[in-house]
Parts: sequence; structure tokens; C-alpha cells
Amino acid sequence: MKPPEFSVEAPHESKIRLLNSALDVIRAKGYASTTVDDICHRAGITKGSFFHHFKSKDELALAAAAYWTSLTESFFAEAPYRKAKDPLDRLFGYLDFRGEILCGEIPEYTCLLGTLVQETYETHPEIRSACDRGMSSHIAALTGDIEGAKQLYAPTAPWSAESVGYFIQSVLQGSFIFAKAKQSPDVARENIAHLRRYFGLLFGQTRLNNP
Repeated sequence: MKPPEFSVEAPHESKIRLLNSALDVIRAKGYASTTVDDICHRAGITKGSFFHHFKSKDELALAAAAYWTSLTESFFAEAPYRKAKDPLDRLFGYLDFRGEILCGEIPEYTCLLGTLVQETYETHPEIRSACDRGMSSHIAALTGDIEGAKQLYAPTAPWSAESVGYFIQSVLQGSFIFAKAKQSPDVARENIAHLRRYFGLLFGQTRLNNP
């Protein structure tokens, strides 16, 4: 997924350009291999300007994680599936939407937070925490629809809505790893199709269009 960038007229234009550059370069090269020079070159910004906004690459990473979370929250909140009245329709729509945005180059549809946390979970606890907050925030938003669908279609089921939210995101994050390994989104698309089938079983439904 490639969230929309802010316009060049936005406040602190150079800072926004650096953040957008960080989203692209870190997803393409990984955090350890990304340098301040890489980010500045991609943004068309001098290193002096970089250090005017950020004290270090780590500080930029923290800002980029928060920026990514804000962009993606808006991106999914405005997606067409959010207009569905039935929470289960929204869940199926969410999966379909995730499949639709598996396009472009690999860095364009993979997750910044997943990329960051794989490299930094032990060495950079603040970045790890920022990634956890961002991913957990996305799951929390999804959990509301899962809980609504459970109340309507599986009220006595022993599982929690939150656990299903984490399961969905675990499948998606794992799929991004395989997309990188195989240089293709095909595995991710198949995994999303399996999630749709699983939802059909979980909620006793047969809404399995676009399998």
C-alpha cells in the first residue's frame, strides 16, 4: 500500500518530504541499510535540513512510524468497504480491499511497521514500541467490526474478536515476508482468499465471492 503523500504546500514541507522519503526507502532497503544520505537524496533535501528536523535516523524512524500510522488510519477509514452497514460485509470488504492494494512494486504495498519491527525489536525498544502501537491501533479498529459480526452471527463462539484481529494481521504480515522472498504478491493474494474462506466458516456464512 502506498498512502497518499501530503501536497508540497503543506506546512514544514521539507519535514514531510523527509518522512515520505523514509516510508519509501526503509520499505525498500530495510532500516539498517538505510542511511540519512539515502533519505535526503530521495527527498531532495540537504543533510543540514534533515538535522534541522531530526537529531538522528532513530528519531526520524519514530516520527515515520507515527506518520505511517496516521496516514494508514485515514486511508482505511475512507475505503469504500467502510460504507457497508453490516459489520460482516465490512470485514469481507476489508479483505477484498487488502487484495486490491497488492499492486505496484513490493515496497509500495508492504508495511513500514512490520519492516521496522523485524529489525529493531531487540536493539531499538522505542521504535519497537512505536511499531506495536501502530499495528495494535489498526487491529483495534478492525476488532470493532469483528465484535459486531460476532454478536450478529456467532454470539456463543468461544474466541475473542481481538484474537481474530491479531490472526488477520499475522497472516498479512507473514504474507508480506513471503512477497519479499518470492518477489511476488501471489502468496499474499492466496492467503487473503484463505482468510475469506475462514471467515465464512467462523461466522457460518457462504459469502465467498472472489475466492
